Amino acid sequence: MDWDKLRVFLAVAEAGSFTHAGEGLNLSQSAVSRQISALEDSLTVPLFHRHARGLILTEQGELLFRTAKEIFARLAMTEAMLNESKDRPKGPLRITTTMAFGSTWLTPRIHEFFDLYPDISLTLLLDDDELDLSMREADVAIRMTVPRQGDLIQRHLATFHFHLYAAPGYLRRHGVPRRIDELQDHRLITYGSATHLPFPDANWILRAGGNDFSHRTALEVNNFFAIFKAVQTGVGIAALPDYMTREDTSLVRLLPEVEAPAVPAYFVYPEELRNSKRIAVLRDFLLRKVANQNF
Repeated sequence: MDWDKLRVFLAVAEAGSFTHAGEGLNLSQSAVSRQISALEDSLTVPLFHRHARGLILTEQGELLFRTAKEIFARLAMTEAMLNESKDRPKGPLRITTTMAFGSTWLTPRIHEFFDLYPDISLTLLLDDDELDLSMREADVAIRMTVPRQGDLIQRHLATFHFHLYAAPGYLRRHGVPRRIDELQDHRLITYGSATHLPFPDANWILRAGGNDFSHRTALEVNNFFAIFKAVQTGVGIAALPDYMTREDTSLVRLLPEVEAPAVPAYFVYPEELRNSKRIAVLRDFLLRKVANQNF
């Protein structure tokens, strides 16, 4: 198979149209279409279903897409490792973590990392769902769950602590709960996905103190950063990580005696990247930063 045609195929599969793929590749729509047709002719199988609303991969196309994506990711990783300086780490590094941690804690500290390692370029992939490191969807992950894959290296990074928070405006309107059972009189904001929680027991607030507050859920959101914004605007009470609420000192911590589950965070990367200097300096940078902060 022709590498150039595979590159075009990968761009089309990710973009879902010849036009959008062409824009990214700096090729015309007709040139992209010709490349795909030539690849299909050489393989003697259709790779896309053509529809008015766009392109959909065929079964054969799905197989080729998964393989091509892995191959190009491995080539990019190999190129970066070959170009990595012995004395000064350089090259691209893709980091995935949750939307909340990435938005409110990690991103504001990236400039300090660049001051130390200006030759490293970072891509932050913020997603509460776990990306597959073995398929090179990212190089490094900061996860709130223990990795299940055996070929991943993990290092404990920090332990996050959660408390209940509300905005002053909400408390003026609805009162301040003094006991855990008084949450039954308040609006609660919870994480809105039972199947893709960013960490186990993310909705512990619904069972705090042995109670059942599920009927008090006023808003479900499948993103802790959005929950944080909802609390800021006075929607209700939510369990938030302490590192996030430091961004808004006006929020009021409620019922500090309530025990919340501690959430460990892990720095995770594939075994085959064990000797990457880029990953080593990122790991050490993050460990230094978290050592100076109470989570």
